[in-house]
Amino acid sequence: MSDTPREPCLRLPAAAAPTNAGGDIFGGWIMAQMDIAGSIPAVRRARGRVVTAAVEAMHFRRPVQRGDMVSLYAEVLTEGRSSMTVAVEVCVERNPYEPEILTVADGRLVYVAVDADGKPRPLPGA
Repeated sequence: MSDTPREPCLRLPAAAAPTNAGGDIFGGWIMAQMDIAGSIPAVRRARGRVVTAAVEAMHFRRPVQRGDMVSLYAEVLTEGRSSMTVAVEVCVERNPYEPEILTVADGRLVYVAVDADGKPRPLPGA
């Protein structure tokens, strides 16, 4: 991810997310949020519908706790004719009174621009 100041493309509390027996948020919930966040710059770049084609990497660095404020950052890394690879970083803020931002997960997802029939289409300008 770039070092320039950035705004999250998705931000939500982990308050109502499902937890495992240890009380941590399920990794599957984090993965779903990463897919949503990754699709945002992909849709912008494609100027239309995209589908998730692959998860190239997914790393869980720390547990997410109930009550964490989760921020997801995403940017297009590479482009092909109809596909693009998007980097997604997940950070949490544990205490809103003394903010400490922790990176809890990151990954790379591949999206493909598709037409109305769900068939791959070229990215604009590709």
